Amino acid sequence: MSGDTAQIFGEFIGTLILILLGDGVCAAVNLNKSKAQNSGWIVIAFGWALAVMMGVYISGFLGPGHLNPAVTLAMALTGSTPWHLVVPFILAQMLGAIVGAALVWLAYLPHWAETEDKGAILGTFATGPSIRNYPANVLTETIGTFVLVLALLAFSQNAFADGVNVFAVGGLILAIGVSLGGPTGYAINQARDLGPRIAHAILPIANKGDSDWAYAWVPVVGPTLGSLLAVLVYNIMI
Repeated sequence: MSGDTAQIFGEFIGTLILILLGDGVCAAVNLNKSKAQNSGWIVIAFGWALAVMMGVYISGFLGPGHLNPAVTLAMALTGSTPWHLVVPFILAQMLGAIVGAALVWLAYLPHWAETEDKGAILGTFATGPSIRNYPANVLTETIGTFVLVLALLAFSQNAFADGVNVFAVGGLILAIGVSLGGPTGYAINQARDLGPRIAHAILPIANKGDSDWAYAWVPVVGPTLGSLLAVLVYNIMI
């Protein structure tokens, strides 16, 4: 596999691993009779940081390993990614997120029937606000994604030994999670939220409730705004 096809597949498989491990840690913490139940926010934050690292490592030899439409948009705007790959990358990321979420459902298959809390089930797949205030929620997602994308762009101006930059990315995700994740669950990635939310809607998950589509636009709009703002600031910086 080579060329554009390899890069597109890299975005699919990398995002699949990202969601499988990221939503997997949410399932471990949220679902009844899981050995990790109630282990807390720090476990979730570390789990997501490691999920990003593993997704990037597994896909990075095939392509850029964006795994995030906000990152793909920023890299296209700064000239690092050809525009003809933007839509295929985003579609691959979305599909990978849906498949990754479906694998989480399968991995924890007996636990859904043991969990009556519909909010905990949805929270395994998608993000949601601690306080539902749409302007504030969009602002939080914008700020978190701004930090993510600006840091990734800044990393491109630094020299890393081979493979070490992925540890910096993992540290970045951990920092955002523990510092800015409290208000909204830090989607900071349109595919990370929308893909698993679609999976939640279509899968025959025991005890599930609705997929909270009233909120679903927030983790799409916020990361898009944050990405655009980060590119603007980065261009000023350089």
